[in-house]
Amino acid sequence: MTLILGIDPGSRITGYGIVRDTGRGGCIYVASGCIRTGAGELHERLQIVYRGVREIIQTYGPVTMGIEKVFMAKNADSALKLGQARGAAIVAGAEESLEIAEYTATQVKQAVVGTGAANKDQVQMMVMHMLKLTSKPQIDASDALAIAICHAHTRSSLLPHGLGTARSRGGRLRL
Repeated sequence: MTLILGIDPGSRITGYGIVRDTGRGGCIYVASGCIRTGAGELHERLQIVYRGVREIIQTYGPVTMGIEKVFMAKNADSALKLGQARGAAIVAGAEESLEIAEYTATQVKQAVVGTGAANKDQVQMMVMHMLKLTSKPQIDASDALAIAICHAHTRSSLLPHGLGTARSRGGRLRL
């Protein structure tokens, strides 16, 4: 049973979610929350994202990570900041030798809700249902859990075909 970290990056709030892939098409909730960076300078906020993701990895020990891809927003400055926060999270995962996969928002919604046009409330409700949660996680944490679930589903569909790999702390392992 593989521990999977999902990251919903943001320069102000980065959501994280950890699930255990049961290997039978389901996931078990482990943890979730948000890394809040405050209103400091961008480089300070990026450092908080990096350190926060690294601490989560060291605390829970996931072996693989899914992260949302950057999309082009209406505001180019916001998209650039999002990309930088995403990069800080990716570096934290890479330094801890995690396998890292990227998913578009449409892919995540498709995997969790069944349609790429789902809204955040629909994703949140399906995450609650799939993980048997009794209360709503904060929206950024819910999105991160959805990314982790998407990654679990993608991995399970690739493994029977010999296409999935996971990286252990000591190096690359073939599953």
